[in-house]
Amino acid sequence: MVNALPQVTALLPVLLLAFTGLALLLVDTVSPDTRSNTSVAVVSALGALSSLAATVWFVASGTGSGDTGGAILLFADAIKVDTLGLFFTAIFASVTSLVVVAAHDYFHDHPNPATFYSLTLFAATGMSLLAVANSLAVVFVALEMVSLPSYVLVAFLKQNRGSVEAGLKYFLVGALSSAIFLFGISLVYAATGSLMLGDVAGVLGDIASDTDGIGSRSGIAGLGVVMILGGVAFKTASVPFHFWAPEAYEGAPAPVSAFLSSASKAAGFVVAFRVFTEAFPVGASLSADINWVLAFGVLAAVTMTLGNFAAAVQEEVKRMLAYSSIGHAGYALIGVAALSADGSGNGAVMGAAMAHLLVYGFMNTGAFLFVAMAERWGVGRTFEDYAGLAERAPVASAAMAVFMFSLAGLPPFAGFFSKYFLFMGAIDNGFLWLAAVGAVNSVISLYYYSRVVKALWLDDPASSTALDAIDVRPTALYAAVVFAAVATVLLLPGFGPVIETAEAAASALF
Repeated sequence: MVNALPQVTALLPVLLLAFTGLALLLVDTVSPDTRSNTSVAVVSALGALSSLAATVWFVASGTGSGDTGGAILLFADAIKVDTLGLFFTAIFASVTSLVVVAAHDYFHDHPNPATFYSLTLFAATGMSLLAVANSLAVVFVALEMVSLPSYVLVAFLKQNRGSVEAGLKYFLVGALSSAIFLFGISLVYAATGSLMLGDVAGVLGDIASDTDGIGSRSGIAGLGVVMILGGVAFKTASVPFHFWAPEAYEGAPAPVSAFLSSASKAAGFVVAFRVFTEAFPVGASLSADINWVLAFGVLAAVTMTLGNFAAAVQEEVKRMLAYSSIGHAGYALIGVAALSADGSGNGAVMGAAMAHLLVYGFMNTGAFLFVAMAERWGVGRTFEDYAGLAERAPVASAAMAVFMFSLAGLPPFAGFFSKYFLFMGAIDNGFLWLAAVGAVNSVISLYYYSRVVKALWLDDPASSTALDAIDVRPTALYAAVVFAAVATVLLLPGFGPVIETAEAAASALF
């Protein structure tokens, strides 16, 4: 049994990712001439899959759940291993596994592929640490552990001007958002005298009566909460902090775009879910005149609307997927935007958002990896360039159709059920308007997702030689795309246990 082992064993998923990244870095430094692209890719995939296996084992055995004694607290309570953290760690490890496998073919001619794999695993380590952070200080450090490798990954193609430009823009905006986030933490500390999430919540309730202007303790705390919310909005690519995402996703290598738009986005949401529910409970925040629920509601509605309308007018598939990921950030924001002060139904709506992020991790990663395959073939980036791809690559094109229909939320795909539970959770908590906005935006998204399917299966290629490069079969990329499609389909019959686990993890926060 896991619970019979030393408590530090609860960090095994995080440690496996960290040690794998360190091992790759060590081998690449000590013996750069003996390592090969295949060997480092295999080691990276094994490390990510080992972390995923350990996470699933912990969840199945009840580690950190209320039934087995509750969350495991480590390092003076700065780390909190519970089902919520393990659930998100499973998302990070799954996306990382798919990305490193696909990178084997994408970077087949890169002079130093080991750097990519180690950076990816270090970023995944930061995400996993972020999922179990119980202190605002640990949250900030973990966010920087995610951000610093991400800047390098976006600019990884040093000979590509678009990649370097995207990395620079991402770094400049990210540095600003980190400063805002850190200043928000300092204001919360000034008002409450603590960085521990539970202690902040306790003091927030005590200072609720001190609401005399912005100079009061509740006013200072409120300003800090707004700044922390801004940092979270940047990490999740939510409006109005979204403008970096299309540039970064378009300029970055496609596997990096998949990693950032799926795993990194989920990392931003685990901060929102844990920090705002544990450090700033809805009831205590409202009594202190800090209505962050309303702020998240406005963010959710505006983000999903702008993301979907912007995606509808794009002519490049990769840029369309970038704006699509912004729209899906709006859907996931419903998990914190539809919370009620009395706590009833909060676990259901936040659990549905967590389940949606899990499904999104597979279908969005798979879609970007299909784009990576198209870049590997050199067929172009526009919808017209994808015309007739199904003739030469029917399996991969079928997988892309699964991703598009699932992202749009069409039955019987898993994306439909994750959105259904999410919208129903919002309605049950009295946020009918938010669910209605989400439903309308899902209908709008069907237009641009169907454009990809139409190009692949119905349109004719521009010339008879346009698809000649498709005779090259990148095996690892193919395997990653097909596996993501299979996982998206198999999540349908297995969605019951997924939503139950997510709701149980979310309910433990309230």
